[in-house]
Amino acid sequence: MVAGAYFTDMTQVCHRSCRLVPPTRDTGGAGIENTAMASMFRHPASVALLVLLGGLVLAGVLLVPWDVHPPSAAAQADAVAGLPAETVAAGKEFAAATRPGSYIAMGLSLAVALLLGLTPLGARIIEWCGRPFGGHWLAEAVLGGVAVVLAAQLVTLPLSAWRHTILVRFGLSTQTWGAWAADLAKSYGVTVVTAAIMLAGLYGLMRLSPRLWWLWASAAAGVLVVVMSAVYPVVVEPLFNRFTPMADGPLRTELIEMAERDGLPVTDVLVADASRRTTAVNAYVSGLGPTRRIVVYDTLLEAPREQVVSVVAHELGHAKHGDVWVGTSIGALAVAAAACGIAVLAGAGGLLRRAGVDDITSPRSAGLILAAVAVVGLLAGPVQNVISRQIEMRADQHALELTGDPQTFIEMQTGLATTNLSDVDPPTVLHWLFGSHPTTAQRIAMAKEYA
Repeated sequence: MVAGAYFTDMTQVCHRSCRLVPPTRDTGGAGIENTAMASMFRHPASVALLVLLGGLVLAGVLLVPWDVHPPSAAAQADAVAGLPAETVAAGKEFAAATRPGSYIAMGLSLAVALLLGLTPLGARIIEWCGRPFGGHWLAEAVLGGVAVVLAAQLVTLPLSAWRHTILVRFGLSTQTWGAWAADLAKSYGVTVVTAAIMLAGLYGLMRLSPRLWWLWASAAAGVLVVVMSAVYPVVVEPLFNRFTPMADGPLRTELIEMAERDGLPVTDVLVADASRRTTAVNAYVSGLGPTRRIVVYDTLLEAPREQVVSVVAHELGHAKHGDVWVGTSIGALAVAAAACGIAVLAGAGGLLRRAGVDDITSPRSAGLILAAVAVVGLLAGPVQNVISRQIEMRADQHALELTGDPQTFIEMQTGLATTNLSDVDPPTVLHWLFGSHPTTAQRIAMAKEYA
């Protein structure tokens, strides 16, 4: 629990907010709720929240390449018709096997988050975790908060195991159960460390600055996103893969020369030992500034040289257009807005009562915050995917322009769909909701139009 002086400061803030609401006649519970709602949205943080949301919209308008459009439905249908029938069928079969588990896991995780956030259960778990340490706020924030976060993830563990069996059955996973469990433990470890830092920082700022904690939390959260974007490739990624420089040879030389021709200061290309985990092929770009790097799966190196060049040209497109910076900027604005949203949530007395807490600044409110983040994340998912698809389509265009070889691009996309068991033309609604990349049909149709 927090000190009495802290409660005094927060009470004074509430009194000042309540004075902004004109006196009304007693209208019963509805009047109380309306007054609380009005007070909630008159908090200074609500103004900052609106400003940050406006910044998010502006960043989306200015930074996302909305001038890139997917090919027509007829062109996509023609692209599917040109694919091997067994490739299309295998992708459909794999999607039918994995989608139910993914949807159930999503719903189950959300249900647990809401249970922990909209009932006193989450607050009680946090309180129990803090009892061995005398109910100290830091123990409740870190141990209790992490327990609540993990609870929403561990409930989906059986579904993760089910998915692993499907990946093994379809030949996409090369991992034993021991290796799979080790990777899962590492993933949970990253979650624990990240959540502990964020929770300790959030509730620490609430104690240090009772009136303006949301302002400092917004700034700190935005900075943290930028730092994580720069640090992730050199701290987190090596936990899951070993990275080695691509061996000297014609392929490396061609990739370096292509990057120079593209005006990018790329001095090396790394190879990840993905084959110890999967047979899928991939490549990506991550990091900022000196930590920016292009990574190629070792499984991709089994493809023809021209196709590897085409994949890397796509990744150079991300670097050329600063897509990591775009994603980081949007992410920083989003988490800053989330911090302000938590402050606005402090005025939602009904939700606080349902969560079994008196004040949002109590560490026992972590369950309610988790529930709010889960709901907002679910609603924001389709928007994030739309943005991602636009950025990926621009990178595809860049690859076509840089290599001038649409036929190899088509062959590469066909090979990726075959190896990765991609659903080449998923249902439109599902693709709009969950697809982070253009479909194989869209990509092949784009290449045909370019040709």
